[in-house]
Amino acid sequence: MPDVPVKTKKAIIFGTSGQAEVMDYLITHDSAYEVVAFTSTRDFIDRDTIYGRPLIAFEDIEKQYPPSEYDMHVAIGYNGQNKTRERFYNEAKAKGYRLLTYISSRCTNYAKSIGDNCFIFEDNTIQPFVEIGNNCILWSGNHIGHHSKVEEHVFISSHVVISGHCRIGHHAFLGVNSTLRDGIKIAPFTTLGAGCLIVKDTEEGQVYIGTKASVYSKKD
Repeated sequence: MPDVPVKTKKAIIFGTSGQAEVMDYLITHDSAYEVVAFTSTRDFIDRDTIYGRPLIAFEDIEKQYPPSEYDMHVAIGYNGQNKTRERFYNEAKAKGYRLLTYISSRCTNYAKSIGDNCFIFEDNTIQPFVEIGNNCILWSGNHIGHHSKVEEHVFISSHVVISGHCRIGHHAFLGVNSTLRDGIKIAPFTTLGAGCLIVKDTEEGQVYIGTKASVYSKKD
């Protein structure tokens, strides 16, 4: 991890899971943000602090940490095909919060654009002319090929290969080590299981699992 940047901004993290703890660590050690508190809905709160910081009910968060002074990151995974993260992303914005995007200093990033409330881990390679929409998570070690577009509320897990000129529909989930041939369109709400090889466009809301190798003669 590089030297910790000077802290010039303050942030709140929505979430209490292990994922939120990991995001807290990376934001703290690899961004200009100081994480000052965590928040969650009141029905999920059973303590006053978590990970060494105050835990405040989301229903009241703006009273103690006004959006004019603090940014927020919604640190929720792919629950409900990313719909849970979308819900609180919208509710946080409705409260007036700016949703911070974290891009690891160890990411190779030539993207044309990246939206808000995105979290991009280390060792991602994002090639030129890529567009990434709002509220997306790219876990570690992915390849996002040139001229590809990732729509909103997408979760891309580790070591996914997206070739050039692909389009990833909103609310898609791409499992570990899945691979897309160039020009593929992943329909909205598609789920790709671990290790999938996708060579043609998917259909909305469908789940794709596994890949099968074929045997050919060397002469072929």
